[in-house]
Amino acid sequence: MKHEELLAKYARQRRDIEARLAHFESVGRKGGRALFEELCFCLLTPQSKARSCDAAIHELKEKKLLFGGDAAAIAKVLSTKTRFHNNKAGYLVEAREKFAGNDFALLSHATFTGSERHAREYFLKNVKGLGLKEASHYLRNVGRGKTLAILDRHILKNLVKCGAIERVPASLTEKRYLEIEKKMEKFCKKTGVPLAHLDLLFWAEETGEIFK
Repeated sequence: MKHEELLAKYARQRRDIEARLAHFESVGRKGGRALFEELCFCLLTPQSKARSCDAAIHELKEKKLLFGGDAAAIAKVLSTKTRFHNNKAGYLVEAREKFAGNDFALLSHATFTGSERHAREYFLKNVKGLGLKEASHYLRNVGRGKTLAILDRHILKNLVKCGAIERVPASLTEKRYLEIEKKMEKFCKKTGVPLAHLDLLFWAEETGEIFK
């Protein structure tokens, strides 16, 4: 994809992208329970479709399982919507046990204290089931993703199409992830498209919608 084509697509989508990012910031202002919902959504996303994960979170809330159900009950809901449902149910319960106290005050503190990269490092070290991609995704979804790349297959594929990277790597080690993130940052500076905007633009290119 030539830069001129990319910028033309960005011009058409920019208003919707900005509105979506503003929505993410509004989620971040809603408090601890809203943050926990987004954290759980991102824990569900590995190798699973975003829309299905979102539907799973809504069903867990409706059944009063997200904030109170045990792993077995949560896994039953997840089994029809995500891969690795037993592991992910365990991750959700473990995260809830870690953060639920004092209306999720620790989660709010960890999310909004220090730089975005500092916050990402905290979640990498302290939340089982989150890798660099998922931790970056969570922070973006609550308004803290201006400097973080969410390197899923959609983004990597489009970075290749735009010439920002040579090929999609067979696997993403932490070192390789951070290297590609730097290349994406350089590409963004070159084109003038902010990092968080480019992520949503590529997502829309692949899926036909600006979601999360």
